[in-house]
Amino acid sequence: MTHMQMTNPEQKHVISTRKPLQNSMNQQTSSEIMPSTEESLENAKKSVGRRKGRRRGKGAKVEQLQDPKLDLSVGSQDSSKGLVFHRRPGYGQLGRKCVVKANHFLAQVPDTDLSQYSVTITPEVASRKINKSIMAQLVKLHRDTDLGMRLPVYDGKRVLYTAGLLPFVSKEFTVKLVEEDEGTGIIKEREFKVTIKFVGITSMVQLREFLAGKQVDTPHEIIRIFDIVLNQLAAQRYVSVGRCLYSPDIKNPQQLGGGLQSWQGFYKSIRPTQMGLSLNIDMSSTAFIEPLPVIDFVAQLLGKDVFSRPLSDADRVKVKKALRGVKVEVTHRGNVRRKYRISGLTSQPTRELIFPVDEQMNMKSVVEYFQEMYGFTIRYSHLPCLQVGNQRKVNYLPMEACKIIGGQRYTKGLTDKQITSLLKVTCQRPRDRETDILQTINQNGYEKDPYAKEFGITVDEKLASVEARVLPAPWLKYHDTGKEKEYLPQVGQWNMTNKKVINGSTVNYWACINFSRSVQESTVSGFCHQLVQMCKVSGMEFNHEPVIPMHSARPDQVKKALKHVYSAAANKLGGKELELLIAILPDNNGSLYGDLKRICDTDLGLISQCCLTKNVFKISNQYLANVSLKINVKMGGRNTVLLDALSSGIPLVSDIPTIIFGADVTHPETGDDSCPSIAAVVASQDWPEVTKYAGLVCAQAHRQELIQDLFKTWKDPQGGTVTGGMIRELLLSFKAATGKKPLRIIFYRDGVSEGQFYQVLLYELDAIRKVGYQLIPCLIKTSFMFLYSVCV
Repeated sequence: MTHMQMTNPEQKHVISTRKPLQNSMNQQTSSEIMPSTEESLENAKKSVGRRKGRRRGKGAKVEQLQDPKLDLSVGSQDSSKGLVFHRRPGYGQLGRKCVVKANHFLAQVPDTDLSQYSVTITPEVASRKINKSIMAQLVKLHRDTDLGMRLPVYDGKRVLYTAGLLPFVSKEFTVKLVEEDEGTGIIKEREFKVTIKFVGITSMVQLREFLAGKQVDTPHEIIRIFDIVLNQLAAQRYVSVGRCLYSPDIKNPQQLGGGLQSWQGFYKSIRPTQMGLSLNIDMSSTAFIEPLPVIDFVAQLLGKDVFSRPLSDADRVKVKKALRGVKVEVTHRGNVRRKYRISGLTSQPTRELIFPVDEQMNMKSVVEYFQEMYGFTIRYSHLPCLQVGNQRKVNYLPMEACKIIGGQRYTKGLTDKQITSLLKVTCQRPRDRETDILQTINQNGYEKDPYAKEFGITVDEKLASVEARVLPAPWLKYHDTGKEKEYLPQVGQWNMTNKKVINGSTVNYWACINFSRSVQESTVSGFCHQLVQMCKVSGMEFNHEPVIPMHSARPDQVKKALKHVYSAAANKLGGKELELLIAILPDNNGSLYGDLKRICDTDLGLISQCCLTKNVFKISNQYLANVSLKINVKMGGRNTVLLDALSSGIPLVSDIPTIIFGADVTHPETGDDSCPSIAAVVASQDWPEVTKYAGLVCAQAHRQELIQDLFKTWKDPQGGTVTGGMIRELLLSFKAATGKKPLRIIFYRDGVSEGQFYQVLLYELDAIRKVGYQLIPCLIKTSFMFLYSVCV
């Protein structure tokens, strides 16, 4: 993407508003930079962990910081020393009270302290799975004797916990583990030395005080131990992916196409709540490779007949990418089912492959070898062979002699059709989701879980009931020229009938491009005419005629077509720029939508509005009204504002100039070890309405949760040290739009794990202050409110 390739760090941002934000670069000498807090946070930057997998089970956590002289020194990762948080002032009373069910199950734990031991395995093993297998074998052999009947739990690395003391302080065990080599399929026995050594006692006092409402740090370590306990048996029953557990037995797998199927799973975590400890469970689905014969998988992957036709070069590359790293078992040797991991695909068909059978380099073909050695006739010799093993000794296996082993998550990218199919599976009504969650808690059977029994953990099997309030809907303000100037939404719904947007934007120069072959030019023209009329009725100023006639193009030539329309419009306008592009897309458009948005946003700087073919044929006023609202906001207008905002009735917003930020970081999927994480920050651009927002995005290091570009400096050969960043751009844009400097900053930050909470808070608060000290002299009196949604 273009914005990720620019060398100037200030140009990595993609701005989602109509006009570019004000230039944020500020040149100054290096002596003017304030390095004090930056140095104090250096350790925090280095020690911050990495959040893994998709976010689930987020709960709102609100912390308010108002002391600008806050001590920003960082102790341990989980420590809050130096941070003074305001206590919750009370409970809300507004709204209609009700009781709702939550996907939480109350849990009881004993008051007895736990014992912690260190584990050292020699030779060292990197795989948690193998480590757990070693420990499971050790417990199986020695539980009744050396372990004193204790049933320990193990984190797969270096820590082991027990519900009481073991009968030794330190002891070395010898464990033999039988495993199958994935390269050669040979079964071999390995011997390990395991040393278990007493470390200390984990006290339950902190947990009791925390649950009693005393102001102490969240007891992350104790909660983590209980998570390990409840995960010990589940990890043996299910396939672990990140913090989720999957199984084909939870629900029948659903076909996704291309040789993939969706498995249902669940996420679980012990959480401290106002009601005590609870087990939070939520459902999840992800793609697994269907356990098919390899040749059948290839046929489904390519969507064509591979049994009689050879693969093209493009097909071979696609198959190689999909199968690399996948485990298979051979089927040509009767009951002998050796397992291998695929490392590649041969460039030649099977019938052309030969290999040396002895040290004299006597050659034999793969077809002859399988016939003579196993009596196996290769029927599809036009297909390539699978390569298994390492580079030094590559083994060839015919596709038809291999079957994919079940339980392997698909870690490559899904097609648009597969994503759509997966979304259909995961989209559930609340009652159906409740049923699945209750079924999961019953299947897990915590009352029979030996590890839960050992540690004295009991889990209720009923959903927790929580008191809630249905808040009254806010009054909305529309333009005074409409029949309805104010409106109170009913049950969360309203429409634009008899209403006009409060601030209508202006569209003078627009064009239309049609990528759908099934839509005639006259149909597109009629649709655009009605859309323009609806925009006008909604309160926008919209030129009735496009700059150039409607242009038709093929989806596979999207870049060429967009640049043609943009250039043709620019030539017609004589220096003025095209403002809006309306694009008609096929209903099933693959990557077209993403490509079009990327090119318009990053290459052309052009606002676009996409419409599907089905909506062009079946025009409804409701659809046109919804599209007109989208266009108005994209073009810089505002659809509605809160009536309370105009009467200075919004607490902590209306009294003094306030800017509201929102920030989040999206990480690559589990299994991706190279793609960058994407940070996004938005900020309000009007006050007191706080309805209009500008957004910035930037790429940063893989799985980095700290937003690196909130504040940054770099050296300019001519101008000295230059400062900039996302916060600076958005603050300058706020001042340009409102004519005021913000006296309060409210910062919503999503997706921070509890283990990273303080590091992210301190780092990002410090970045905001550094910008503020330079831009807003009165920032020392500015109040900060941080609202964090914690990823749990």
